[in-house]
Amino acid sequence: MLEVSFNSPQCGWMSIGFDDGVNEFHTTTAHAPHELALPELLRILSSIAASNPSSNEYLLKWNRDPEEFDFRFVRDGQDLLLEIYQYPTDERDAAERELVFSHHGTVTDVIRSFAETFDQLYEDRNTDEFEFNWRQPFPHTEFGEFKRVLERG
Repeated sequence: MLEVSFNSPQCGWMSIGFDDGVNEFHTTTAHAPHELALPELLRILSSIAASNPSSNEYLLKWNRDPEEFDFRFVRDGQDLLLEIYQYPTDERDAAERELVFSHHGTVTDVIRSFAETFDQLYEDRNTDEFEFNWRQPFPHTEFGEFKRVLERG
């Protein structure tokens, strides 16, 4: 089972981690220049979780400055592949990218893992002063839609 952790942001940075018992990847991510990374991630997860997803493949761009990341999601029926690629610079040269994490699981398990970490971020958002520390608003609209998609099952 995949474990996803997005820790409380600090000074515009957020520690994130992925662990499936075989592979493990931890890094920090920045609030900019991909300031829409969290809402976009929630839109991607909502689409994947929907009974009729709009696509079978999704790509999320995020960064650590100067490193950049691609989070690639590929759905095949009820299976989901998550790959995280790291680029050494913002030039995103495909020849220099490195696969730093890969997980193959069911759509249900992967979505549930992300849901748990977003639930925790939401629950702690006031205590952790999320918007001040992330320097971006919490993605309330996208989080609400994600929760609705999950409730519809």
